Amino acid sequence: MKKFLPYLKNKFILSSTVFVLFTLFLDENDIFTLISQNRKLNKLELLKEETSKQLSETQSTLEKLRYSSEIERYAREEKFFKKDNEDVFVIFEE
Repeated sequence: MKKFLPYLKNKFILSSTVFVLFTLFLDENDIFTLISQNRKLNKLELLKEETSKQLSETQSTLEKLRYSSEIERYAREEKFFKKDNEDVFVIFEE
């Protein structure tokens, strides 16, 4: 303890230490808030990438659906629509 006493008497070191402790732990933008915000940002970036992939897939599907033959194919394959005189059997593989 005696070897730390001269450092504690120095007002510059003491004020610097108080300032660093305040900014790291007690400030509005402390270290814990920064880490939490960084995690949220990473999650949002991943969500943005997934959403942009879904958007591009939807746009390509919409581009294909400009033709009436593609509309019928899409309705039968993806939405399981059927004509009046037929039955549709859907088989899912596990």
